[in-house]
Amino acid sequence: MTARHVAQQAVFVAVGAMLLVCCFDALAQETVPSAAQTQAVAAGAEEREAQRKLQATRDEIRKLAEQRKATEAEKGGVAVELRERETRIASIARELRELDEKLAEQQQALDQLQRARKELEHKLATQRDALAALLRSAYALGRHEELKLMLQQNEVATTSRVLAYHRYFQRARMGRIGELLADLADLARVQQAIEEQVAQIGATRAERNGESARLDAERVERQAMLDALDLSLRDQAARLAALGKDEAALLELLERLRDVFADIPKELTAAEPFADRRGRLPWPLAGKVAVGFGSSDDSGRAISGIVVAADDGAEVRAVSHGRVAYADWLKGYGLILILDHGDGYMSLYGYNESLLKDVGDWVDVGEAIATAGSSGGRKSAGLYFELRARGKPLDPRGWLKPAS
Repeated sequence: MTARHVAQQAVFVAVGAMLLVCCFDALAQETVPSAAQTQAVAAGAEEREAQRKLQATRDEIRKLAEQRKATEAEKGGVAVELRERETRIASIARELRELDEKLAEQQQALDQLQRARKELEHKLATQRDALAALLRSAYALGRHEELKLMLQQNEVATTSRVLAYHRYFQRARMGRIGELLADLADLARVQQAIEEQVAQIGATRAERNGESARLDAERVERQAMLDALDLSLRDQAARLAALGKDEAALLELLERLRDVFADIPKELTAAEPFADRRGRLPWPLAGKVAVGFGSSDDSGRAISGIVVAADDGAEVRAVSHGRVAYADWLKGYGLILILDHGDGYMSLYGYNESLLKDVGDWVDVGEAIATAGSSGGRKSAGLYFELRARGKPLDPRGWLKPAS
């Protein structure tokens, strides 16, 4: 075997080894998942597990609410009828709010369409002016000017130049006409969209008016029921027994809620801990404190929070990030929403007319979570606000920002 043959075989072996390595690398890349793929699979599994736990939590809290409702029904009395009526009012108020949001979105879309129509009309006016100028230029060249120029054999340069002008004007005219027709078609489509949007707004407004009338009627009937109750009850003690706060029931509920949320993974980990925001929490709504911490409200019982005067429908906002632990009707508190802020801290928002969030929802500081009202048998609209640390009430004045 010559040196040449040996060199050739060495080259063949080297090339074969390189191909084999490349094949193995390609196979490894196909069979071994990358780190990013592994992380994505793990994240997907965590998300599914979190969703499963959240659904289980919602189911358990729904059972708690049903048990509380059944307990109140067994006791009977005015609280059962009040719950049903105020729950209907809350449902209508929430539907009305959704219709208002829908109406605002439809009006915004209509405004955009009208702006588009105005722009198209301006563009059409410009196109018409440009086309008119071209037509005037073409007329200035005279009729049959192309034929005359072709017959002028002794002025070839002039003939070529003027024919080029004719071709330019012809193309310009056709282009302008095409643009004008396209803009007219766009304008027709926008006009049709505007008419459809106006019809939708009209339908939404009619629906909103109907819901608003229903809400007013429900409020009148609720007030009539409370007036009749006041006449039937002989003293404040009887009213308190019928509609007053049940502190023991609330404490039991909070304890069970802490157990339910104990194994739910905390999100929003980058948010500032609740305890570190002492003295800097925003107010849940702007208003005058009608009843202070530890004072007696209109039921005659000392409260563990504060009552802030408010108008019906005023937005109630979360004082810190957290998760909705409870959102339902509770005797003495009406429609109440409870936020879990972690580390044993909770905030309570009662007397609401409607609740805007559901159990398990995450909320950020300042996010609207309810609308103020007078549920729970209150005589005037307001917000009942309470802070708790591991079940014990805190004076909100030490946690909220100083009133300006």
